[in-house]
Amino acid sequence: MSSYYKYNFISPESTYSIVKEELKGYFDTGACDDLLFPSYVNECLRRLGRGSYVIKPEMMYLEDFQARLPDNFHAVREAWLCAEVDAAPYQAANSFYSQSSSTTIQIAPMTVGGDLCNNPTCTNPNCDGTCQPEIIQAVYKTNHEVARTYHKEYLLKPGNISARKNCDVSYTDEWDLYDNCQLSNSLSTGSSGYDSFDIRDNKFVTNFRTGSVYLIYYAVDYDETGNQLIPDNYYIRKFIELFLKYKMFETLTNQTNDETFNQLQQKMENAKMMADEAFISATTETKKETIYDKQRKIRNTLRRFNMYELPNRSRSAWRRN
Repeated sequence: MSSYYKYNFISPESTYSIVKEELKGYFDTGACDDLLFPSYVNECLRRLGRGSYVIKPEMMYLEDFQARLPDNFHAVREAWLCAEVDAAPYQAANSFYSQSSSTTIQIAPMTVGGDLCNNPTCTNPNCDGTCQPEIIQAVYKTNHEVARTYHKEYLLKPGNISARKNCDVSYTDEWDLYDNCQLSNSLSTGSSGYDSFDIRDNKFVTNFRTGSVYLIYYAVDYDETGNQLIPDNYYIRKFIELFLKYKMFETLTNQTNDETFNQLQQKMENAKMMADEAFISATTETKKETIYDKQRKIRNTLRRFNMYELPNRSRSAWRRN
């Protein structure tokens, strides 16, 4: 079972606003614009590594050795082969409260059994129910059930499962058991191992024909305006801000404006130096151990030499010594 730290992701609009306000003179005159801001943000996240991307789970069902990847897929973190088990579903912790037994609720006009209010003589199409103050609307509580039919078996390994038209495989001799080197009902040729997978053509390809895979992957998420989300971390946001300023000054050096080239060159070098220092801080922050990682390492260190303990030696006596 893997463990990882998940950042809260936010829109980069606030960072864009800071850069535009601090370089207001250049933006007002049209010397700079925010057209390439999304590309620069993507460059920053790629430079920081996959740890700056959103981590999402996905359940995939394979048919004919492959399954379609999610649209926001960036890279695989883990891929677990799942097995089906017979277990009763469990009830979700949250509940939904409404004034209707279905998820569609009619606010006005109030209807009861398809009729306006509960008065058959009421013919006002704009009736809001005030003519029958004794009407009491019931509140329905809805609980959802989550199916529990799969559990993780083992971790799949990345490998090369490119399609091959012949049977020249060197890692095993068991393929000779299959007739005429054709694909069997369970395994395919051309893979680097029995439990390997491959990514190609936006598809997740395995060496077993059907099955269920629990995929934990790095995703590229966007806000409602199409901006790529960034981690809500001070050091990462500061690095993106300074990097955007550096790219703006780099753009100004390639244009004709009121300032001399030496002035813009000096501003660009200062901005680049500050961006590089911020990158070091952001990289250190992404690689820093959390308190839970430290706890796990302490427990692993304590259990490191358990195999060398004497059989008549108790743990409590070892701790007292």
